[in-house]
Amino acid sequence: MTTALPTIDGLLLDMDGVLTVSWEPLPGAVASFARLRAGGLAIRVITNTTSRSRETIAAGLRGAGFEIADDEVMSAALAAGAYLRDAHPGERVFLLGDAQRADLAGVQLVGLDDDPGVVLISGADESFDYATLNRVYRALLGGAAFVAMHRTMAWMTTDGICLDAGAYVVGLERAVGRPAVVTGKPSPSFFTAGLDALGLPAGRVAMVGDDMDSDVLAAQAVGIGGVLVRTGKFREDALDRAVGAPDRVVDSIVDVPALLGL
Repeated sequence: MTTALPTIDGLLLDMDGVLTVSWEPLPGAVASFARLRAGGLAIRVITNTTSRSRETIAAGLRGAGFEIADDEVMSAALAAGAYLRDAHPGERVFLLGDAQRADLAGVQLVGLDDDPGVVLISGADESFDYATLNRVYRALLGGAAFVAMHRTMAWMTTDGICLDAGAYVVGLERAVGRPAVVTGKPSPSFFTAGLDALGLPAGRVAMVGDDMDSDVLAAQAVGIGGVLVRTGKFREDALDRAVGAPDRVVDSIVDVPALLGL
C-alpha cells in the first residue's frame, strides 16, 4: 500500500512524461488529474516545454481532456521573458531554439549578425547545428550575457527519448567558463514562483515529475516534496546515480491521488 505524504494542499506537475507524451495523455492521467481537482488541491503545471506558448500548451492539455486554465500553466519561456525584461531591458537578444515568441513579449530578438547583448537558449531543435553553436560560443566569449530557459537533458516522445538543450548548455558553460542564468527548471526561482502562484508554503506542496534532477531534487532544494514517476523518460539507474532520493517513487500519476489520501 502507498504511504500518504504529509498534508499537501498544492501540486506542481511536470507535463511531458507525467501527464502526456507527444501531447497524448498517459493511461489514466486525465481521470487522475480530475480526481486531484476534485480533492480541492491547488495545481500548477510547471513545464520546460518551449515549442508552444503557454496558451497553446493549455489548449493542448484541454484538448487531451485535462481541465486547466491558461494561467495554471507556468513555462520556462514565460519565465525567460520576465527575466529579460527585468534584467536586460531593451537589450538585443539572440534566441537559439524552438521557443515561441508569444512568450517573449517585450524582448528585442535579433540575429547573430546584429551584435546581440544576450544569448538565449531554448529547447533544442535542428537549429542547434555546429556553425550556429560556434557563433553562439564566440558571442558569449565576446561578452554576451548567457541565459538558458532550462537545463533539461532529454525528453520522451512517441518516437523515443530525445536529447534536449541542457546538454548544449552544459557544454557551452564549460567552453566559456561561466554558468548560464537558468529561468526554468531546475532554477530555484522557477519553483518559488510556483509556490507564489499556489499561494502556499513549500512544506504543503509536492512536485511530481519524471526527471530526478530537474523536477525532484530541484524542488526538494527549496523545501518542496519530490515525487518521481516511473513514466516518461524515467530510468531506474537515475535513482542509483542521484545525489539525493525522492520523497516518494510511484509508477505513474495514477498513484498520486492515493499518495495524497484522496
